[in-house]
Amino acid sequence: MTTVRSRPKVLSLTEAAVGRIKTMMASKGEDVVGLRIGVKKGGCAGMEYAMSWATALDKFDEVVEQDGARVVVEPTAVLYLLGTEMDYQTSKMSSGFVFNNPNQKSACGCGESVELVPAASDKLDALKS
Repeated sequence: MTTVRSRPKVLSLTEAAVGRIKTMMASKGEDVVGLRIGVKKGGCAGMEYAMSWATALDKFDEVVEQDGARVVVEPTAVLYLLGTEMDYQTSKMSSGFVFNNPNQKSACGCGESVELVPAASDKLDALKS
């Protein structure tokens, strides 16, 4: 008999993030299969989080589902997002998703870009056990 080991989630979602994603997905209709998260080069710190709506799942996408919310992580972003908690925060001045990312080394002063490094090999090894 083959034992199937479940894979750990690349990222986790707070209750606030789950609620916001579900609300946003409901307004998008049935064509949307999830909120796509990635990282791209840009900004003064080197990288930016990228979000768009996924209308299909690609072969190597990582899918994180939690309480009815679905986030699709691009394969090229997995090592940069491993261990990240995605939150949604609202203040008097702004609202938006916030990434509490252990792989973030610094951020620019305006908050639009970050310096990310791939997850350390010991973190990857810990996931295998």
